Amino acid sequence: MSRGAETKEQIARRFVARSVCVWVFFAFAAMSLLARAVHLQVLNKDFLNQQADTRHLRIEKISAHRGSITDRNGEPLAISTPVDSVWANPKKLATAVDRVGQLAEALQLDSQALMRKITRSMDKEFIYLKRHLDPDQAHRVMALKLPGVNVQREYRRYYPSGEVTGHLVGFTNIDDDGQEGLELAFNHWLSGESGAKRVLKDRLGRSVEDVESIRPSRPGQDLRISIDLRLQYLAYRTLKAAIQRFNADSGSIVMLDVRTGEVLAMVNQPTYNPNDRSQYSAARYRNRAITDIFEPGSSIKPLIMAAALESGDYRPSSIVDTSPGYVVVGPKKIKDSRNLGRISLTTILARSSNVGMTRVAMSLEPEQLWTTMTRFGLGSLTASGFPGESAGLLTHYSHWQPVSQATLSYGYGVSVTPLQLAQAYAALGSDGIIRPISLIALDQPSEGKRILRPETARAVRRMLEDVVRPGGTGTKASVAGYRIAGKTGTAWKSAVGGYSEDRYFSIFAGLAPASDPRLVAVVVIDEPKGDLYYGSDVAAPVFADVMSESLRLLAVPPDALPASDSLDLMQAMSQ
Repeated sequence: MSRGAETKEQIARRFVARSVCVWVFFAFAAMSLLARAVHLQVLNKDFLNQQADTRHLRIEKISAHRGSITDRNGEPLAISTPVDSVWANPKKLATAVDRVGQLAEALQLDSQALMRKITRSMDKEFIYLKRHLDPDQAHRVMALKLPGVNVQREYRRYYPSGEVTGHLVGFTNIDDDGQEGLELAFNHWLSGESGAKRVLKDRLGRSVEDVESIRPSRPGQDLRISIDLRLQYLAYRTLKAAIQRFNADSGSIVMLDVRTGEVLAMVNQPTYNPNDRSQYSAARYRNRAITDIFEPGSSIKPLIMAAALESGDYRPSSIVDTSPGYVVVGPKKIKDSRNLGRISLTTILARSSNVGMTRVAMSLEPEQLWTTMTRFGLGSLTASGFPGESAGLLTHYSHWQPVSQATLSYGYGVSVTPLQLAQAYAALGSDGIIRPISLIALDQPSEGKRILRPETARAVRRMLEDVVRPGGTGTKASVAGYRIAGKTGTAWKSAVGGYSEDRYFSIFAGLAPASDPRLVAVVVIDEPKGDLYYGSDVAAPVFADVMSESLRLLAVPPDALPASDSLDLMQAMSQ
């Protein structure tokens, strides 16, 4: 065989050998891939699915809608509006660090501050970038398509009536949990239960599909409170004007429905707007009508008179000698502005005689007087359920000195809240039945407790009518067409070492219409400045303004019209 033929044969054998090797290699590779596929798709399927789910499936919170708060007529006082909160995974967002400036601009944040926030949180997988954006702004942020940036639907509380009802309604925090007022008191009722769902996310962390509903959200329940927004606006406007006119430090008005114990209006000055979180300070948002106490001064005298009439030793016409215009009890000399001589109990109230009240109170047993005061609710909570409510202060009679009983008769040595005083007067208006205070609208009046004989309560009301008539101290509280029963009060404010003689509380508490009381209102003005500071000059006109409009809005029939006007009214009603 020639050398060339042998070479060709060798070449052919080598080619065949290489071909076999190649085929063997591809066959082995194919079998390896097949084995790997079987391992992945069959033997290790559950593990790999779990790993994929871990990387792409997430559980997201479904925020619950907080219940609304409305007034008794359905007017909204607190509602929840949908908003979006932008959050990010810092590790993923860091891969697009060059676009943080665009993100900061869309969020209206400082880019340097945002960058610091991201870099400080690299060990986390979730941080809020900005919360409670309107949906349009959140859409602009998501349009940037930045890795790791997402939005979460939440709800923000909005208060349509603003500062008019701020003290009563309160506010929530950024997580929609009640922090003050009725938002706090009824937080469990208003709060819903958040739900959860499993979602599929893409490589940028954006939700692309809802996979499973784990737990549906449960919305909160609505709350219908006792306030009548019309009366609330009226009281707010009138009180604000009075505070400005008399340059006072603060003030409160409370109005109750005598028949049910419901709070129809409750306002304070200064106030705050719960929609503006920058105004959240305790000095502004505390509800002074419920939390702040003061010595009621002469406005407590009707309660002392009720105790005297209940004793059986006195009648409205009973005569008390106030001569010579003062009385000395222990180390204290109590005096009137002038000697009123021998006057009836009715005149004692009408002229607000401290000497007369002292003589009456000192003639009563301390236990009897203390028991009557506690029955009126002094020294105890009103059961309103409002957070931070004060019980006031009424010392037990076993700790009284004679001077304590004397000063109690004209409103010193005892402290009340405006709400407590209103509840006590409401008991006089409901013929001696005291009812629990309700901040929730009632379908049926709460069952009350009798604390006075009906004739006693009616007698005190008739006596209080003389306070508002000519010759009494409360003539500026009169309301045309209605009989008013009320009492003025002017109390020195306590100071270091005693009482200040140039700082006062000006007070008026009253009922209308006196013949069949429907409303009770208490006005307290703290530290009016200027020449006018008596309750008769400062608080009484505020009462008159609020009560006259309130009676008109509630269509309460007049009970003091002249004879001709009464006839015209009866004819109009019969048509």
